[in-house]
Amino acid sequence: MEARDASAGAYVGTESVKQSAKKDAAPKAEKTQTKSRMEELFGFKREDLSSWQNLVALLNRPTDPASLGIFRCLFGLLMAIDITQERGLSHLDYKYLDGAPVCRFPLFNFLEPLPLDWMYLVYLVMFLGALGIMLGCFYRLSCLMFISTYWYIFFLDKTAWNNHSYLYGLIGFQLTLMDANRYWSVDGLRKPSIRNAHVPLWNYTMLRTQIFIVYFIAGIKKLDADWVEGYSMSYLAHHWLFDPFKVILPVELVSLLVVHGGGLVLDLTAGYLLFFDTTRPFAVFFVSYFHCMNSQLFSIGMFSYTMLATSPLFCYPDWPRRFFARFPSFLSEMLPLTSAEIQPSASCFYPETSSSSTSDRRETQNPAKPSKLRLKHKLGALFTILYIAEQFFMPYSHFITKGYNNWTNGLYGYSWDMMVHSRSHQHVKITYKDGKTGEIGYLNPGVFTQSRRWKDHGDMLKQYATCLSGLLPNYNISDPEIYFDIWVSINERFQQRIFDPRVDIVKAEWSPFKPNPWLMPLLVDLSPWRTKFQEIEGSLDNQTEIVFIADFPGLHLENFVSEDLGNTSIHVLQGQVNVEIVEEKKNHTLQPGEQIQVPAGAYHKVYTVSESPSCYMYVYVNTTEAALLQNFTKLEEIQERIRNGTETEPLPPELLPLKAADDDQEAEVNATDPVVQLFLKRQRRMKEVKKRREAGVLERLNRFAVKKYYAIRRGFLMTSIAMRNLMFGLPPVEQLRREVAFANMKEPEAEANTDETLKQEIGHAEL
Repeated sequence: MEARDASAGAYVGTESVKQSAKKDAAPKAEKTQTKSRMEELFGFKREDLSSWQNLVALLNRPTDPASLGIFRCLFGLLMAIDITQERGLSHLDYKYLDGAPVCRFPLFNFLEPLPLDWMYLVYLVMFLGALGIMLGCFYRLSCLMFISTYWYIFFLDKTAWNNHSYLYGLIGFQLTLMDANRYWSVDGLRKPSIRNAHVPLWNYTMLRTQIFIVYFIAGIKKLDADWVEGYSMSYLAHHWLFDPFKVILPVELVSLLVVHGGGLVLDLTAGYLLFFDTTRPFAVFFVSYFHCMNSQLFSIGMFSYTMLATSPLFCYPDWPRRFFARFPSFLSEMLPLTSAEIQPSASCFYPETSSSSTSDRRETQNPAKPSKLRLKHKLGALFTILYIAEQFFMPYSHFITKGYNNWTNGLYGYSWDMMVHSRSHQHVKITYKDGKTGEIGYLNPGVFTQSRRWKDHGDMLKQYATCLSGLLPNYNISDPEIYFDIWVSINERFQQRIFDPRVDIVKAEWSPFKPNPWLMPLLVDLSPWRTKFQEIEGSLDNQTEIVFIADFPGLHLENFVSEDLGNTSIHVLQGQVNVEIVEEKKNHTLQPGEQIQVPAGAYHKVYTVSESPSCYMYVYVNTTEAALLQNFTKLEEIQERIRNGTETEPLPPELLPLKAADDDQEAEVNATDPVVQLFLKRQRRMKEVKKRREAGVLERLNRFAVKKYYAIRRGFLMTSIAMRNLMFGLPPVEQLRREVAFANMKEPEAEANTDETLKQEIGHAEL
């Protein structure tokens, strides 16, 4: 419940006061009772848990508000930044554009976004609430402004759910009930009666336990076999952050021992190590290192910095006083209070002291009068216990909400199963059938939606199909039936179907409290094949690609081989399949160990005819890419000879642009040969990437700051336009166009498209 630091100074706030009290009370030292081992470790005695009254008294024990006040300020600041980024203020108009035919995925189907200008108002209220939390200004109102709008945005879009977004909402809810404005707040200046006043111990207990749950449950979830065996995040070992480990360990062991083993041990132990004085310094170091790495490994917004801000909550509550007391005195007006004089608070319980401890009370700077346990104290204690119990229960509540369970349990976002499952999608096909004419057609995956997460969740797939059935009649498709054929690999297993492709999802049954009847089972019995995958992939050359497929009896895969893949074959690993070459109208039955070449630029079908699931693999070479890479190699050799002056033969006209300087974009434009033009563009981009990667710290920080500035700038300019529209109505279209163009202004580099990726170019693997 509480480390011993939380009880340190229930009446006396700082170490300096304790030291002076010890000096002044030296003659009375023999009267001081020796603390038990339990009290030294946990901050409370066994008797404090012996009855409900004692437990209520413990949870309402007066505690220094300093650490809580600093956390409140940091949390409000981080949320204000988060609103402009991960919450999406800077691109809100793209997400909620009025009149756009977009399928959305709210938790409750009756939830809908407001008109765009009103959505900007919602975000403005949320932002002002976050600022109010940071400043401790009209604190309760600010908390309500923040959490009401935050949870509305959260419930409005399940595709944006993740664990840390859920955590932000929980912390905001907790702060609403706490007295976090008692230290370093505008409210303290407005109301001297609450300035630097005690807060009840349960304020710290709840926040600390919440963070403990985040770490510990995440560790429990990582006991999953896929994580322990190193399949969940194996790709992370190739990141440059792990280069120091690769000096002494091969990549495979870095993945198994450092990425997976280290993550498991840290999550399981961090909460405990932060709790105790002796281990806390080591814990703070390792969790800080861990979160700093995560900020570089993943696009997780303010999560890493929020978790860094929670670590000091486990320290002595008066640490800010001791920390800021070290600053020069002329800064004291701008810094938080360092005085040990803490005011009593009606929110806390002050027990009556015995005569033997009267002398100790006289040593406190601001002794409080004894008080009685009141209803608010009991409600605070009861809420703390119920909330903690609920938070331990929620990650394992999936037996209730069975409809949200897929291959993994529940809606991703409140289970703390962070990074335990990685997915890759090989094939997604959406088929519609006109209910009246019987006409069959296909839709582009993701049409009418801005997210891709519907592919893994049955509840979202049902919402998506229902939405499509309402939109397709606008395109002369009556009473449409919608079928999804989605192939997914989870944690490096076979690619397999996740939902039954024979079921019309529009008419399919789905309930949040019943198992999904059209969910296909994960073929966990085939998991041992992953070891064989690594052996097969290790035997291939760099130009050969491979995809492992598993399918159910009675189903078939219809596939089209691109003309670029000139050498594609199917190899059967298990079961029996029948391969139909559609154009040739031929069928070939294959047993394990047999293979067949399939033609490029044509369709084929692979039927599973065995009684058990079939397993096979596609082995292919992108012959177009291979030829292009060979041409690039030849052009590099010619360019190198030109630079060295060893090229003696005259160049044909199409190769003359190779003589231009590396940064000469005109040569790239004037190149007549498309291969040469692509080569020059590739060379220029590779040089830019290298320059960016080798940039100094100051240049990186400047680039980061400029990018964030323009994103935040756009968010606030668009908000001001929306507020003007609400107050005074829409301006002329031409004026609105100019205003939006001004808000869209970007830094010069972005306008020059130098930050564009090479995803559309061929031959970029070495980047």
